[in-house]
Formats: sequence, structure tokens, C-alpha cells
Amino acid sequence: MADLDLFRQETRAWLDANCPPEMREPVLDESDACWGGRNATFKSEAQERWMRIMAERGWTVPDWPKEYGGGGLSPAETKILRQEMARIGARNPLYSFGISMLGPALLKYGTEEQKKRFLTEIARGEIRWCQGYSEPGAGSDLASLQTKCENKGDHWLVNGQKVWTSYADKADWIFCLVRTDPQAPKHKGISFLLFDMASPGVSTKPILLISGNSPFCETFFDDVQVPKDQIVGEINRGWDVAKYLLGHEREMISGMGLGGGGGSLGEAVKDRLADDPLLRADVARFDVDAMAFRAMSERFIDELKAGQAHPAQPSMMKYAGTELNKDRHELVMAAGGSNALEWESERSRGGKAAREWLRTKANSIEGGTSEIQLGIIAKHILQLPGA
Repeated sequence: MADLDLFRQETRAWLDANCPPEMREPVLDESDACWGGRNATFKSEAQERWMRIMAERGWTVPDWPKEYGGGGLSPAETKILRQEMARIGARNPLYSFGISMLGPALLKYGTEEQKKRFLTEIARGEIRWCQGYSEPGAGSDLASLQTKCENKGDHWLVNGQKVWTSYADKADWIFCLVRTDPQAPKHKGISFLLFDMASPGVSTKPILLISGNSPFCETFFDDVQVPKDQIVGEINRGWDVAKYLLGHEREMISGMGLGGGGGSLGEAVKDRLADDPLLRADVARFDVDAMAFRAMSERFIDELKAGQAHPAQPSMMKYAGTELNKDRHELVMAAGGSNALEWESERSRGGKAAREWLRTKANSIEGGTSEIQLGIIAKHILQLPGA
């Protein structure tokens, strides 16, 4: 405990001295989030400096081993770091699918060469990844994917299409599920492949959402050549890697339930609280749910770091977190009344409330629909008959 107390004191002092004041303000929109990558653009010098100094310390991925760019912190130290960052409102220095999804999969299934090649680049924000999972005919039934990967001796040849590929138009590389054995049962014969989005034959097309934003893309592969050593795990056993990664993706998505730090909605709806007792009751009920979700999240993270988490727990977290996030934005819209529906005005900050509310509708679809998550919970956690 004395060692942890000392670590807390040192961490607090370092954050106080090094976190720029601008990086202690809430993230208001996507431009406030730092995604890194080889073509990264930064909103401010402070945003770039915060990412660089945290990466130098290994604190973009504090619990990864130091030899792969991490901080080498224990689970207890990592928790203290999160608490001390929250204390001063410090922003996440780097948002990355490489950190939240691919990194854990590489740590478990990657070769030593793959770990050394990719993990340090991820930790330093030098490479930005997208996820090639869903296809037009393979959404919730992901194992039905048909993107073809042929063994051409000295390389793999990839042909097919992915859809709902978040930020494919901005990513440097893709981690992609491909079918390497079309004769095998659908959960077999799938491999987990990594390749550069700048490869000849790769193209993307943005998909416009009802919110007016377009984080999603269609992604096309036409005779894309990929080096043979860029398969993660065993050939035709990519479903093992995919399932492991999905757990981390669902954990990431569940974090939306803690939007705004998981704090009270009072500030967002304060103008209406005094005059509307029903709204006050709804906000109080939401705050209780948010505190319960935060407690559940802390417990899950502790169990995960200790290797004691149930394999189906990410589904529970994903379902609860996305539903809570939808509730949050429903309340903001209800409090705003007709003014919240404004789409372009200066008063509505470009329709921020309405656009974010509409975006939450995708939360219960992406990363596996709520129905899929409830089925997993019923079968693997509640063990209901017939589930």
C-alpha cells in the first residue's frame, strides 16, 4: 500500500505539471479527440504535445509491457492513473482501435515479430487502424462473411467488400476477417489478416448517416496482395482471434455509458429542472443508473485485469452501456423541447444535441446488436433453458 500511495503522489504531481490546461477541458466534438496515424492532424499544439508526452511515458497504454511501448503498470497502478486523470479532467491522450481492439488481440495471438512491429507504433499514435468485419451479407451473422483470400504462394490475394467500416477513409491499416477455406464450415476457414489501406486495390466510400456525419464507409478489395506473414494466429482459425477482439470492442462501446465522465445530467438540462418535477425525477433515476454502471465497470475492469472476468461479461457491459447512453441523449432532447430539434442554427451549435441523439441509435447495432448481446447473456451468464 505504501508503494501505491507513493505512486499516486508521483502520478498526481506529474499530471499536474505536464497535462496542458487545454487538455483538461471536456471533449466537445470529434476534432477534440486525438486519433494519431501517419497522416495525423492535430487541433492544437497542446493536443499534439499531450499525446507525445504520454506516449513517451508509455501511458497511452499504461498496462502494456514496456518492450511494446507500454507503461508496464500493474492493474492497481493503472487504476490509480485513471483516477488521477479523472481528478483533473484530463482527456484521453489517444483514441485508437489499435489500443482498444487490435492491441489486446496481438498481445494474445500475435507472433513476437508482429508485436514488435505494430504495438509500439500503436502506442505512439503512429498508425491508425480500422476494422474489416461486417459485410453486406454478414452483419449479426458475422461468420457468413465471404471476402475471399487466396494463397498465391508468396502472397495472399484478397477480393471482397466490407461495410460499416468506421473511419476506413482515414485509417492507415486494417485488421480484416477473410475466408481462406471456402469448403470449411463457416466458423472454420476464416483467417485474421492485417494489411495497409494504401495497398493497390483498396478503396473506400463514405456512408452518410441520418445524423449528417459519416464515420462509416464501404470498403472494397480488388486483387489486393498481402504478405504471407501478416496473418494473426493460425490460418483458418481466425474466428478465435475475432471472438477475443469482439470482447474488447464491446468493452470499448460500453464506455459510451460513461459519456461526460458518467457525471450528472444536471448541467446539460439545468434550465428545465426547476420547472419540471417529472424531468427532475427522470434525471435522478438516470444518475442512479449511471453510478451503478460506473461501479459495474470498475468491477469488470478489475476482474478483467486479474484474469477473472467471465467471457460473456463484455456483452453485458455493451448492452447496459449503450442503453444508458441512449437514455442520456433522450433526456437531453426531452429537456431541450422543440429547440433541441434545431439542425443548423448557431443557438443549437450546429444541431449538436439532435445529431448526437440520432447517432446513439447505432449504439445498439454496432459491435453486435442488443438482441445478440441479450442472447449471449441468457445462454452464458444466466444459463436459461433453451437459450
